[in-house]
Amino acid sequence: MKALRKNHLLLLVIACIAIFFVNLDALYVNIMEARNFTSAREMLDDGNWLLTTLNGEPRYQKPPLPTWITAFSGAIFGLQNIAALRMPAALLGLLLVLISYIFSLKLTRERTYAFVACLVMATSFYVVSASRDGNWDIYTHGFMMVCIWQLYLFFSSENRIYQHAILAAIFFGCSFMSKGPVSLYALLLPFLIAYGIVYRYRNFKNRWVPLLLFLVISAIISGWWHWYTYTFDPETVAEITKRETSNWTGYNVRPFYYYWSFFTQSGVWTIMAFIGLLYPYLKNRVFDKKAYRFTFLWTIISLVLLSIIPEKKSRYLLPVLIPLALNTGFYIEYLFRRFSDLKDKRETWPVYFNFGLISVIGLAFPFGGYFLLQDQLAGKWVWFILLSLMLFGIGIYMLRHLFQKKIKPVFFGTIFFIASIICFGMPLAKTLTVNPEFTSLAELNKWQDKTNVNVYELTYFTPELIWAYGKPIEVLLEDGKTNIPSDEKFGVLVSRDDQKLFNTSFKDFDTKLVRRYDMNPKAKGDRSHKPRLYRDLYLVSRR
Repeated sequence: MKALRKNHLLLLVIACIAIFFVNLDALYVNIMEARNFTSAREMLDDGNWLLTTLNGEPRYQKPPLPTWITAFSGAIFGLQNIAALRMPAALLGLLLVLISYIFSLKLTRERTYAFVACLVMATSFYVVSASRDGNWDIYTHGFMMVCIWQLYLFFSSENRIYQHAILAAIFFGCSFMSKGPVSLYALLLPFLIAYGIVYRYRNFKNRWVPLLLFLVISAIISGWWHWYTYTFDPETVAEITKRETSNWTGYNVRPFYYYWSFFTQSGVWTIMAFIGLLYPYLKNRVFDKKAYRFTFLWTIISLVLLSIIPEKKSRYLLPVLIPLALNTGFYIEYLFRRFSDLKDKRETWPVYFNFGLISVIGLAFPFGGYFLLQDQLAGKWVWFILLSLMLFGIGIYMLRHLFQKKIKPVFFGTIFFIASIICFGMPLAKTLTVNPEFTSLAELNKWQDKTNVNVYELTYFTPELIWAYGKPIEVLLEDGKTNIPSDEKFGVLVSRDDQKLFNTSFKDFDTKLVRRYDMNPKAKGDRSHKPRLYRDLYLVSRR
């Protein structure tokens, strides 16, 4: 047991398995996942490995490496296995955490700090979300973190610089082939600027040739697919590029300060992360002032660069949370060493409040959870009881050690708190998403088998519906004109907002409402019930 406690890499693997891998299929497939999984399915079904598609239409907005990986996983474990499709993202989350540990250990040579910082990373809200979700953000940043580790070795050591340069280039290319220049801009560039400010770039004389090799290999791996799509489908690439470029300046535009509550995205570490950013307070309390200044600058520069871009979404903050976790680790390591001796309430009360709140939530869950979920727990009682026992026990454990000013067990109690929610709480997730009228579009296949009628989408496709249906659906509206199928009878899927267009387009046909396919997790009348997630199926016949 003592040997296990000292094996931080193994403990991190165990923690990541509990947090990233367990109950991966508990949540419904979301819109981003539906796009990605559908593209992977069309790779397998239609062979669109290079000229990638979504619902049969070109999809070149994102490079295909994560889609390839997901397609391979689907080919091995089955495309209906949602956990298998999400597993590669979980593996990239694990890679991110382990490489960050190795990097931070090399940076500071302090094992406790590296372990604590990477546990904070593994349990930060957006890192958990990205590692359990089949979107491509965790791929680009996970691969880039390996590149950063190799570049750090390249700049800071005199040994094997060619090896470090080549490995850095390979993983840079993998990052670019996952989501283009996103991680280059939001994670690597801030790292390079912060490293140059704090550690300086020295002995460049012997590094020019391997650095040039890094740039050449990076460019080849990053650019070949873009060259291929432009060569074989230039018009579509030009149109998509124009649309994507306009999105950066005209879509989801937010003010410069939109991201400045970024530390709240670390979830349970919000207060700890905020205090860790109070540089004047902490700079003389940390064990390595230089490394702390580096992670602080890395975090702030990443935040500023993201804030400059007009288009902003909360999930784009993921690259900031990586150096933020490393930065927060310095504060928690300081608490490990000094909290029991602190007398100033300005230093102790934020800690009591942060961990005390988590403890109280654990103690209150059995009662509050029962009050909120009692009517929806049929068949889920075992999971609810297990979760209640775990959270209640952890709450008592954390409060007891908090009163004794023993921060180490309180910190690790928080890790167990989050792992317990994933392991025992995720099976309860679907009790919160009850729609008595839920009907998957997969059921449309049965109707088609009985009637032998082709079905079309009127104006636009919704990724979640296409994913559930299992194959592409032709869209009738093209360049403002509704194309009328030549079939004597055919089905048309109509959204709420397109009812008037449907009536106008098919006024000379006989139309009959067959049924509604509603894939909203919440029932009609709930604020989250979205029109885009349901369609009315009409049978259209020529007169």
